[in-house]
This record gives sequence, structure tokens and C-alpha cells, in this order.
Amino acid sequence: MNNKKIAIIGDGSWGTTLAIHLHKKGFRIGLWSAFESYVQVLRKKRENVKFLPGIKIPREIEISHSLETVTDNAYLIILAIPSQYLTAVLLKLKKEINPEKYIFLSVIKGIETETLKRMSEVIYDILGKVKLAVLSGPTIAREIAQEIPSAAVVSSTSKAIAEKIQDIIISDYFRIYTNYDMIGVEIGGALKNIIAIACGISDGMGYGTNTKAALLTRGLAEITRLGVSLGANKKTFWGLSGMGDLVTTCMSPFSRNRFVGEQIGRGKKIKDILKKMDMVAEGVRTCVSAYDLAKEKGIEAPITEQIYMVLYKNKNPKTAVMDLMRRKRKEEKA
Repeated sequence: MNNKKIAIIGDGSWGTTLAIHLHKKGFRIGLWSAFESYVQVLRKKRENVKFLPGIKIPREIEISHSLETVTDNAYLIILAIPSQYLTAVLLKLKKEINPEKYIFLSVIKGIETETLKRMSEVIYDILGKVKLAVLSGPTIAREIAQEIPSAAVVSSTSKAIAEKIQDIIISDYFRIYTNYDMIGVEIGGALKNIIAIACGISDGMGYGTNTKAALLTRGLAEITRLGVSLGANKKTFWGLSGMGDLVTTCMSPFSRNRFVGEQIGRGKKIKDILKKMDMVAEGVRTCVSAYDLAKEKGIEAPITEQIYMVLYKNKNPKTAVMDLMRRKRKEEKA
């Protein structure tokens, strides 16, 4: 057992998977749950029945509702909570710790609705200029928990921090690359969820592979345009946190965002779909942020615009499809 401790803030499928993965690598792990009642379930069953059923949680992993307990003696804090709760959790965390003592890793994929800020920007705003990296890529949690070969990218403004996180996480079944374009990595990870909703709608409506391929490629062009306008490197979107994550989220039966879209395509209402879900489909909220960012930057984002209209203006998905197909003829450009 490695004497070094890692604290993971968030007991969703991804946080739980990372806890198990890093335990296998020999680290001491503290896993934080937002709900004290669910801590008791996790401790008793040693299984995350809500978010990662069928995968056992080793007894050596410490599970607690106390941020102080989970972060005590840790040197790395992994933030694995839904984007909408990040600010509240960081404010609580700041009362318990001295942020300067830790390295932080964000695995959150979203954009704050109120401020239109990326997750790293929110973290810096609240905790100050801490040592920070972000991890993104095609990472369906269950597949990594099952040790199915996967890859992701870690990004930081610091080469040393990126390489340190790379060494901590990399394994024989989970390959980690480094990248120094944090803007691109975060934007790719956030915006692909919107395109996944679009692909889900296509599936639910019974459309075929041609439709999904069109949504994937034009969706990537849309993501790239918006990302570059925010300062990202265009090449980042060709990699794991761009095309890689987009393909996985749009194709996987375990994708929450694709599932939401599929239900809409079958005629269900968004409020009814979300009521029945334990896990958060980040694309629903991110769609608002992306729609507002595109308007602010003057970026053409037709798929995002139509998904926004379907989700928030009760637009009929068939009408949205027709409006996309009947747009003015143009040259194919990224």
C-alpha cells in the first residue's frame, strides 16, 4: 500500500471508479459523499448501487460525508462532482483546508451557467491560483472499472503537474497522455454532451448511421469553432478530449446524455426524463452555457441552438431536424 493519500470529492460513477482504480495502484483513498445517509449504504454494501452497480468497492477505501476526514493527510484532491454543485462544495472545502497544500485534479465536464466559466476558472476564483490539472477524454466509468483498455488526457499549465498526474493515474489498462491546452480540453469535454443529446434524439426518432455521422462531424466543427474563439488550440479537438470523447458519448449505451436525447426522440418531456434519473446529464445545463457563449462570441452553432430550443423552448425535434437540414447551402468548413 502506497503511503500517499488521495481524496476524491464525489461518489458518482466516475469518482467511485477513480477511487477503485487508484486503490488498485496502491494509494490510500478517501471518498466523499454529499449525503450522509448514502455513506451508510456505501459502507454496508461496498457497492455504489445507484451509480456503479455490480462493481465492488474495496473495504480499505475510506468513505465519509466529512470533507475534513476525507482530505486529512491527502496530497491530491480529485474533484468529481456535477458542475452545478462545484461552487458550493468548493466554498465548504475552503473552510476545511489550506488549498495551497494540495494538488487539485478536476474531472468535471461542464460550464457554469451563471458565469459561463470553465471548471478550472471556477476553481481558481474560489481557491486561488492552486496547483491544478484537468482530466478528460472518452472515459465511460464502468468500462474503466472493468479494466477495459481506455485512454484519456491530463492538462495543466504546469508540465510538472501534468506529468505527475499522468504517473499517478496511468496503468496497463488506462493510458494517460499530457496536453497543455486546458481551455481546449475542458471545452471539448463539456460541449460534446450537447452533441450526444442530439445523437440520442436521432436514435430515438429511428434515424440511421448517416444522421449520426453528420451530427458527429458537424458537431465537432461547432465545438472547435467555439473553443478556438475562447482561446483553445484547434488541434486539441482532434484528440482524446475532442473527437475521442465525442464518439464515446454519442455511441455508448451507458452515456447519460445520449440516453436523455433518445427519450426526447421517443416523445418524452425533458422534465419527466430528468425526474427519473439519479445521475446528472451535464449536457442539459451545458447547453444553456454553450448557447449563451456562442451568442456572446458571434459563433455559428446551429446544432447547439436547435438542442437548446428543444430542451428549453419545447420545440418539436422533427421541426428542429428540418430547420437544420434546410439551412442555407454552404461550403464545408471546420
